[in-house]
Amino acid sequence: MAGGRSLGRRFGWLWAAYAVSSLGTWLAFDAFSLIAVVVLHAGATEVSLLAASGLAVGAALAVPLGAWVEFRPKRPVMVAADLIRCAALLSLPVAFALDALDLGQLLLVSVAVAAADITFNAASGAYLKSLLPPQDLLVANGRFEATMWTATALGPPLGGAAFGMLGPMATVLANAASFLLSALGIRAIGDAERQESPPDSPSERPRARDLRAGWRHLLAEPTLRPLFLNTVLVNSLIMASAPLLAVLMLGRLGFAPWQYGLAFAVPCLGGLLGSRLSRRLTDRHGSHRILLAAGTLRACWPVGLAFVGPGTPGLLLVMAVEFGLITCAGVFNPVLATSRLELTPPDRVTRTLASWSISTRTATAATTALWGWLAALTGPRTAIAVAGALLLATPLLLPWHEHAQRVGTLK
Repeated sequence: MAGGRSLGRRFGWLWAAYAVSSLGTWLAFDAFSLIAVVVLHAGATEVSLLAASGLAVGAALAVPLGAWVEFRPKRPVMVAADLIRCAALLSLPVAFALDALDLGQLLLVSVAVAAADITFNAASGAYLKSLLPPQDLLVANGRFEATMWTATALGPPLGGAAFGMLGPMATVLANAASFLLSALGIRAIGDAERQESPPDSPSERPRARDLRAGWRHLLAEPTLRPLFLNTVLVNSLIMASAPLLAVLMLGRLGFAPWQYGLAFAVPCLGGLLGSRLSRRLTDRHGSHRILLAAGTLRACWPVGLAFVGPGTPGLLLVMAVEFGLITCAGVFNPVLATSRLELTPPDRVTRTLASWSISTRTATAATTALWGWLAALTGPRTAIAVAGALLLATPLLLPWHEHAQRVGTLK
């Protein structure tokens, strides 16, 4: 099978680094929200503001970095981002041991991690495009997607168990270690890195206006524009409901942390299934049809979370909803990631990916803060229902018409 062939030693190291950092991230699934609720006894509004503020400030810090990274070797940037995330996370167990942990430090760490996330993702996307020929990009993105969902399936239940048995900092320490291992893996790739285009002005400081080229490309390209707007809105509404669901399940409904982790771990098998099907479906039906079908279906599930109740029936309902959503996302995401790289000139990849991430995270931050306020007025369940209802309209933003410069069937 084409998807099973080797993509080379350097890709192998990149994939291994991605795998270990993904596992660490999902071991610490919702760690900040869990620490805020269980350790610091924060409410829905505080948890939502924590999530929103970290994303917003992190995105703001990443604005100048996106333009700067475009004209720098990507591998050292990725290593630095990993080390920054490791150091920031390690500060939390130190503060906890000194009985000095508070929401302010959680916010500072979330800001640092968010800015490093955006920078790493932008650099890694450009690095992947320089590492592999175009015909291998969907295979590579499918492997990343399958790895991510495997880590997501394993991480939350293991992390929930570690949280309960070893204390609230166990998963934070594991996540910090995963970023250190990722940095070592990326260093092991070697020094060879093909620069797709010469730097225009390597000596200049990063400027926020340089990042406008990424937004101009996203808004001018007829296929990317609707995909960009759709993804920003869908991600914002889904992520805005996440802290509210944590408060609802861990607070009012009385689920234990391990049950909360299990509710999101088992459905991730759907993401593994979807990522395995993505290439086959794209070969048969074309990427445009797959983007439309999977993008539409993924919006139909989250409204069901508004009906979650206590006990086993509630747990099964969350699992069923998340399984449907994640399976559709597992099909959609590799095709989206590949299409985005194919439709972006090599000298604009980093800025485009940074602009995409900054927009998504800023919109998520604003929506999360707004939904925290809505939950304070109406309750978490009502706020989750409103987000689910709005998601039903998001398929209207998908690229329903193919253009002359379109994403073709990926062979």
